Parts: sequence; structure tokens; C-alpha cells
Amino acid sequence: MRILLIEDDREAAAYMLRGLKEAGHVAEHMADGEDGAAAVEAGGYDVVVIDRMLPRRDGLSIVEGMRKRDDQTPVLILSALGQVDDRVTGLRAGGDDYLAKPYAFAELLARVEALARRRRPSDVETLYRVGDLELDRLSHSVTRAGKDVPLQPREFRLLEYLMKNAGQVVTRTMLLENVWDYHFDPQTNVIDVHISRLRSKIDKGFDPPLLHTVRGAGYMIRAGQPRPA
Repeated sequence: MRILLIEDDREAAAYMLRGLKEAGHVAEHMADGEDGAAAVEAGGYDVVVIDRMLPRRDGLSIVEGMRKRDDQTPVLILSALGQVDDRVTGLRAGGDDYLAKPYAFAELLARVEALARRRRPSDVETLYRVGDLELDRLSHSVTRAGKDVPLQPREFRLLEYLMKNAGQVVTRTMLLENVWDYHFDPQTNVIDVHISRLRSKIDKGFDPPLLHTVRGAGYMIRAGQPRPA
């Protein structure tokens, strides 16, 4: 799941980003209302988490702008203003949920995931299939030939990105940026290690192999022909 966090408290934002990523989600951060509004308009997010009081532009005005454009991306509003009237105002502005500060991260995560589940199926793809391999973004589960495939959060994100781009070559740079959130080459074998682990989990003991190395280019996941007998 791809989440946009608009929060001007950098310490709180860092804590939330770390937790969301550890839960296997892709999370991006904007620190003020204007940058946040621009990111929202660019689109591509499954859920937006937005602080109500932001520098340069108020959070509620961003939500109101989304709804005027018929952007129905689910929004969780965060605010230190937690009275009934405050929550009502936030929901009437177009928010789908409202969480008063201070809050437990576990509750924030549960609310974000609940918003994603409630989103109209036509709005966001939640199930990827390649051959007999299936990945469910909402239940955070993977199966192959009906058998559960347990993955670590980073392995899940790696497989999700590969399956989202099934049949296409995915370069190392693309993986670093979209799975590891690196915008530079760390000069390590982190990708090779994770690809090897992922291949052993989704291909070992199954036929045909689905995860392929494209020499000199990157990696590709695609349904193929069974191995010769």
C-alpha cells in the first residue's frame, strides 16, 4: 500500500514513516501544506494521512480541494483538536476518519489499513496474480499453488513491486528507489541478497520458475513454461 503522510512535526513523521515501512507499506512524507497538496494532486496514493494544522496551507483545505476535484482517496486526519465539534468539522470537510493526538501507532496503522479496505475495488488494485502466485495487498499474504508463502516485510514489498510490473524488466535503480527508498546506489549487494531469498521462497519446489534475472538489465517476474521433464 502506498501512503502519503503530510505532517510538519519531523520527529513524529519519522516515527510514523518507520512504523509504516516496517509494516510493509510504501510511505512518503511532505512537511507542509503546499508540498502536501502538490503530492496529493500528483496522485497514486492508496491513503493520505494529514495533519490538520500545517504551515503554508491548512490540512482541511487540502481535503476540501480533493473532494471538489472528485478525488476520493481515503483521508485520515490527525489533530491535537479532539473535541466532538473538531472531529465533526474534519469529517464534514471530507475526511474519512479522524484521530486525535496523542495516539498509539498501532491504532493509526489499523485505521489506515481499514480505510484501504473500504476503498472502492475499482479505485485500487489489491490482488496481483502471476501464474499460480497470488499477492493480496490488504491481507498482506502471498500464496503459490494455494500454499502460504511467508515473507518478511521487505521481501513482500519487493515481490509487490515486481508483480505490479509483471512482464516488464525492473532495473536495480527502480528497486532501490521504490522498495528501499534510496535515491543513490549504496554499493552493497542488498538487492541480490533479497532477490535470492525471494526466489527460494516463491520458486523452490514449484514449477515453472517465475522470478527471472535479465542479464545486464535487472529482474522480471512472469509466468513461463514448465521445466522439461
